Amino acid sequence: MSPTTLPPRMRPTDPAPEAAPAVFAARGLTKVYVMGEVEVRALESTDLELHAGELVVILGPSGSGKSTLLNILGGLDVPTSGDVTFRDHRLSGADEAELTRFRREHVGFVFQFFNLLPSLTALENVRLVTEIADDPMDPAEALRLVGLGERLHHFPAQLSGGEQQRVAIARAIAKRPDVLLCDEPTGSLDYETGKRILEVIDEVNRATNTLTVLVTHNAAIASLADRVLRMRSGRIVAETKNEKRASPADIEW
Repeated sequence: MSPTTLPPRMRPTDPAPEAAPAVFAARGLTKVYVMGEVEVRALESTDLELHAGELVVILGPSGSGKSTLLNILGGLDVPTSGDVTFRDHRLSGADEAELTRFRREHVGFVFQFFNLLPSLTALENVRLVTEIADDPMDPAEALRLVGLGERLHHFPAQLSGGEQQRVAIARAIAKRPDVLLCDEPTGSLDYETGKRILEVIDEVNRATNTLTVLVTHNAAIASLADRVLRMRSGRIVAETKNEKRASPADIEW
């Protein structure tokens, strides 16, 4: 396979996380932002591997580099040095057209803010993604998967914050991505609504075998993961594996 050819997407029949080959592998990943005469080292010599089917929590305080790492994995940013590969495709050597294709075909994003188009219904917001995907889910089915089967024709203004975030999750998974990247998905939500969003993310990960990476500063969320990567000052400083994933209903913060 040539280094500029993106591989086919995984399906739910792929191996369990502990047996699966790496979906992402990073070696010596460094990101430096230059602001005038000031250099900000957001990532410093970071190594990691992420596998199909895993739910991985990246935990750390603001400024620890976790969102920068997520953006590089998702093809939204590029490293200053080091290598990151998606299976056997080298993302750190890809041009913008290749990164755009990678994002469109392989990655679903969920952000803290929902980024829904207010003039479109929930169904239409999800359909925007499925119209450009190669093998998408039915938009209504994606919404049913996140518990919004009765809200298909509601506009964002007619939905609660938690419901809007569930539309965003449905939009992210509707193209059947290999990777679901979640950046503080509960950050703008109240406690009960945040727990419901975590339940949805957990259910989607288990149902679709999609590698799911969740960035958060909330240490309580770590118990939901297969693995937890703790970051500080641009580095992964600790990695732990949970013997058993906790249920979102059982965690408190």
